[in-house]
Amino acid sequence: MNDTFLQSQLEQRSTQHALRELKLPAPHMVDFCSNDYLGLARSAAMQEAVHTLLMERPYMHGSTGSRLLAGNYAWIEEAESNLAAFHAAPAGLIYNSGYDANVGLFSCVPQKEDTVIYDQLIHASIRDGIRLSRAQSFSFFHNDVGDLEKKLRRATGNIFVAVESVYSMDGDMAPLQLIAAACEKAGAALIVDEAHATGVIGQQGEGLVQALGLADACFARVHTFGKALGCHGAIVLGSELLRAYLVNFSRSFIYTTALPPTAIAAVMASYNLFPYMRTSRENLAALIARFRQSTAGLQVLPSETPIQIVMTPGNECTRRQAAILQEAGLDVRPILHPTVPKGQERLRIVLHSFNTPEEVDRCTQLLTANS
Repeated sequence: MNDTFLQSQLEQRSTQHALRELKLPAPHMVDFCSNDYLGLARSAAMQEAVHTLLMERPYMHGSTGSRLLAGNYAWIEEAESNLAAFHAAPAGLIYNSGYDANVGLFSCVPQKEDTVIYDQLIHASIRDGIRLSRAQSFSFFHNDVGDLEKKLRRATGNIFVAVESVYSMDGDMAPLQLIAAACEKAGAALIVDEAHATGVIGQQGEGLVQALGLADACFARVHTFGKALGCHGAIVLGSELLRAYLVNFSRSFIYTTALPPTAIAAVMASYNLFPYMRTSRENLAALIARFRQSTAGLQVLPSETPIQIVMTPGNECTRRQAAILQEAGLDVRPILHPTVPKGQERLRIVLHSFNTPEEVDRCTQLLTANS
């Protein structure tokens, strides 16, 4: 069997100016693209902390198997206990990625007679997990608590509500206090993906849930390590019972080789560093304010987070605007349809604590001049 049947769909993507391609980052460009909000992935302090941890105990570069076979080891269980304590949760289970965590959680916990209600802008990994479950599901309008309450009244069985604390494609935050109250009233289990809040939101970067004092209001939380924490993996936080259930039924946990000790060393190094990076978070907040003040005349979505969105409807227009910024040495990537709905194409500009005021000004000046 040849692969020519694949060509027509690729050609269709190409004619829509929506063909995805892998590109290496150009050297010496200013990073306005990555999720390395605090610069930990490139940090010398992070490298030193990882090296120190690895020198303290024998380690292997591979875990040699799944956690239920040869791949479990004391350090990964120690990490789970330490991270659960930091995030004010009874227990936690580490997954190989945020995608694995969301697919593993949502595919096995809701049952056929249950209901999952999710924000319409929820991450694709959660949508994929819901599809793999046998539960019925409904979306509610983005951050619209009134619409959520309507959907809660239609729900049957065990009810799960899925939201992100910070939305990756809009940069805004969920009204978690109102959502938690609606869930409590309806007897629903709240699940919060903290991927883009971990390390950035809260006095210690603990995330929006803890910053608002809502840890006890959540059935589960997902914290990923591949963004502000500068490493890889994720943890699902919840009760000891939830952890035991996931160990037994979560296929993306059971049927994969565990993260190796080298990866866990990076996770622990990050957790030894980011809670104390208050100055970096303050600098990041100042750059966010500077960006927003300088783009007042543009169509910029509301956001107090490092993710700043400039709307540039149309794939061709968005590509052109991104090219102008890239030619000026600024690594800004276009977000195109079908990643976002048609007409909602945008430039996703990510700010970091290591960006300078001058770099932010250069970016906003180009955006304004070419709008």
